[in-house]
Amino acid sequence: MAVIQKYGKNYSYDLVCHKENHPSDKIGAPGCHKKWPEHTTWSRPVARVWTVVLLLGTCLLYCARVAMPICAVSMAEQFNWSKRESGMVLGSFFWGYCFTQVFGGYVSDRVGGEKVLLLSAAAWGSMTAFTPILAHFCSQPILSMTLARFLMGLLQGVHYPSLASLCSQKVVESERGFLMSTVGSGSYLGTLVIGGAGSLMLDLYGWQSVFYASGLLSVLWAYCMWKYLLKGEGPIITLESLGSGGPQSKLSKRHWLRLLKQPAVCAVIVTHLCTASTFFTLLSWLPTFFKDTFPNAKGWVFNVIPWLVAIPSSLFSGWLSDHLISKGFDTASVRKLMQCFSMGVSSVFTLLLCGNTTFPWAVAFVSATMGLTTFSHSGVSVNVQDLAPSCAGALFGVMNTCGAFLGVLLVYFSGYLIEATGSWASVFALITTVNLLGLCTFLAFAEARRVDIDYSKVRHHDIHI
Repeated sequence: MAVIQKYGKNYSYDLVCHKENHPSDKIGAPGCHKKWPEHTTWSRPVARVWTVVLLLGTCLLYCARVAMPICAVSMAEQFNWSKRESGMVLGSFFWGYCFTQVFGGYVSDRVGGEKVLLLSAAAWGSMTAFTPILAHFCSQPILSMTLARFLMGLLQGVHYPSLASLCSQKVVESERGFLMSTVGSGSYLGTLVIGGAGSLMLDLYGWQSVFYASGLLSVLWAYCMWKYLLKGEGPIITLESLGSGGPQSKLSKRHWLRLLKQPAVCAVIVTHLCTASTFFTLLSWLPTFFKDTFPNAKGWVFNVIPWLVAIPSSLFSGWLSDHLISKGFDTASVRKLMQCFSMGVSSVFTLLLCGNTTFPWAVAFVSATMGLTTFSHSGVSVNVQDLAPSCAGALFGVMNTCGAFLGVLLVYFSGYLIEATGSWASVFALITTVNLLGLCTFLAFAEARRVDIDYSKVRHHDIHI
């Protein structure tokens, strides 16, 4: 007789064990494996503490990530790098970042996202702090810095898939939007902090101080997380834990192909691919757009104001989505509404940049675009946790990898359009087209019911809760 134990809301009915197959087991329910994953959700006070901690972690993640771009000019002058060599150092981060997305989510789904976050933060924080030492003591700084950036990408690539896995296992559905949007706003906060404080430290103490400060603070964050939230428990990840991650590992092995055939899962992947690539394109080309269109404008205005708008916008979107769900609105409808703001309404302001406009209006349009784009934190980014909480980390890794690769292609193609047409309108039209394609896909096929459950077993087995 099949037996299912209830471990909270996120426990999958597909995770079934049989008494006759394990007669010797003595621990847990009769006939079940000895080790069952406990996915009890956080209480509200605990969730708030974790929200603040993860917000700071994401902020420090971006401080460490953006340290190299801020210091690139000074380092190029000291080590006599050409533009091509500087570009090679900066671009190497991307290749490492893409390769560990799926792996990070896979491991997080089995051993816990908090362990992966802790270990990775300690590693990339240490790598950041040791960057000046590697640059000075290596005979070929260009090679050591390229390798260091590649390793930074590898280590930081696991961050967001681990967040998705952790949130899907520990946060109730009606509170996921606010947590993810709040933590996501840490990326904008980190960009602002390192842009302001990092530039000041660069002028006063040299480029090395930027790496030392951001790296050591990241290691301190990891230590505090281990000491006070994980209570000093060793974040040990063994081969045994990866290979026998309980029923969740069985689900992912047997049903990945079935999951990828689900229209709702395909819609999430396509939509995230579109929204991530357009955001990456805007992030890459907007500074050039302002310099070409308004050459006398002050750079800090268009480099700071949009991010100041994005932070409260991200927080508001999370609060709004959770509030609507708590009032009884359908979860799928709320996710679609958030995505309409992120990809639909934001595209209106993107198109307004195509016409002749003044600098203040251009800054306002860009700020509105970037602010509305953050609504995806409460839309497609959370929807993956609704659909497949048992493998949300790995699935988010697939989404992020696809989005990153398409983003690079879109950036290159946008540069080609600018050279071919001599107009920025073609780029903004391309971004709008990609956004609308992703939005239409999401509106047509998105759902919020779990698709990682094998309902046939629910119908054909006697079930005891």
